[in-house]
Amino acid sequence: MALRADDVMPAPVRCAIYVRKSTEKGLDQEFTSLDAQREACEAYIASQRFDGWVALPDRYDDPGFSGGNMERPGLKRLIADIKSGRVNMVVVYKIDRISRSLLDFARLMELFEQYNVSFTSITQQISTNTAMGKLLMNILLSFAEFEREISGERVRDKVAAAKRKGKYMGGTLPYGYDLDRERHKLMVNLEESKIVRHVFKRFTEVSSGLTVAKELNAKGITTKSWITNKGDLRPGGTWDTQHIYRLLNNRTYIGETVHKDQSYPGEHESIVSKALWDNVHSILDNPNGRKKNQPARTVPAPLKGVIRCGHCDRAMTGTYTKKGSKTYRYYVCTKASRNGYDVCPVRSVPASEIEDAVIGQLRAVFRSPEMIAQTFREAQSLESQGLAQLRDDISELKADISSLRASLDGLSETDEDYWTTRRLIDEKKDLSSTKTHELHVLQSNLLTENDVIDDLTTLDPVWNELFPAEQQRIVGLLVDKVVVNTDGLDIRIRAHGLHSLVTELTDTHSTNSERI
Repeated sequence: MALRADDVMPAPVRCAIYVRKSTEKGLDQEFTSLDAQREACEAYIASQRFDGWVALPDRYDDPGFSGGNMERPGLKRLIADIKSGRVNMVVVYKIDRISRSLLDFARLMELFEQYNVSFTSITQQISTNTAMGKLLMNILLSFAEFEREISGERVRDKVAAAKRKGKYMGGTLPYGYDLDRERHKLMVNLEESKIVRHVFKRFTEVSSGLTVAKELNAKGITTKSWITNKGDLRPGGTWDTQHIYRLLNNRTYIGETVHKDQSYPGEHESIVSKALWDNVHSILDNPNGRKKNQPARTVPAPLKGVIRCGHCDRAMTGTYTKKGSKTYRYYVCTKASRNGYDVCPVRSVPASEIEDAVIGQLRAVFRSPEMIAQTFREAQSLESQGLAQLRDDISELKADISSLRASLDGLSETDEDYWTTRRLIDEKKDLSSTKTHELHVLQSNLLTENDVIDDLTTLDPVWNELFPAEQQRIVGLLVDKVVVNTDGLDIRIRAHGLHSLVTELTDTHSTNSERI
């Protein structure tokens, strides 16, 4: 017996139900908001069963996750199943359940379209199966994103208003205080507050954060330990200079709250008197004092970013000392700087000696026939690539001009498209002329091996005349790492560092030739 047309069952549409809730509140109940969303989606899918809709048993749930980003485990599982071809339709309770970001939503729609997956919001009766549905979906999502931004502004305004009233709004709990969780207020910790006052007073005596940190560590005093909201213990650790200077600059200790560099009287009690605070900051702000043990930025440090302590595997930073009118530069291990020189056998090294050794290696590179030959080959390769790219660009522009000229045949001068096309032709002709000029300049000024020799050997004698920033830039191009050990140096030259230098030499050579 033949089947009638209306007896033919449609192909099954496998529907994945995605549900989300922003907060974890109420998720411990027997029937949650996620369950309610899923039930509503299942009922809607059942109503479409004559069109072949079938709800997949897999759960794509994101309890306690924001819709403002894509970092959600349930959503990631859904995307993976879409890519594997297991999903034909994504069904949600409301559009903002899947995303509150217009950009993220647009990306999801591109993904759905790529894998031929439809999308339906059951309460808004919107589906991507129709053009009108797509338009309404984007409009609704725009409003959802606007609402999210407005909510964010309200939260920020609320925080600012609360801080202006001196309220504690969370964050890292400062040493010397405990949190009264019921009143959400900072309470003075009597034992820790004594340590805070000791740090301030001791700093006025020694003017050294490192000395204060070492003394605290010697006494077995640790940094702040606390218990999280989940009951996990976060134990304190050893003190270093960053801990000390962060404490000395925290206005919480004089009874203030800070919001965007503005201070307001706080609800909490102060630990340090204003007079002691001012005394400490007169030392910190004294340019001739030991301000924050901070390396000077006014002295050159061309090895910055490439020099490391081999013992501690830490970066080394430039610093200096003055004796009379003379300035002595050093590179110091950051671990030794924070925790004291006794923790690192390398400690610090004279800057000029290390730099002379590195520059000596670079000068040998500049003079090496092998390096000069390699540089010349790199230059030739770069020039060949440049010539080929210019020729391709010119050919493409000529083809565009021909095509545009052909399109003018069917247009009248009274048509707006005629003059738009003429303008495009003129713009492309100008660009083609510029590219042709660049091609002729490059062809007439190709580098020779002697040019490369001149460029590299010229860089050698003028090294000491370069600005510190220029020296540091060239070192960064050519030097991979300088490792300082107690028994010597390990200088590692970048294998392809000259490639970048050649690019600049080639550009400079071409520019100078063009000017001539």
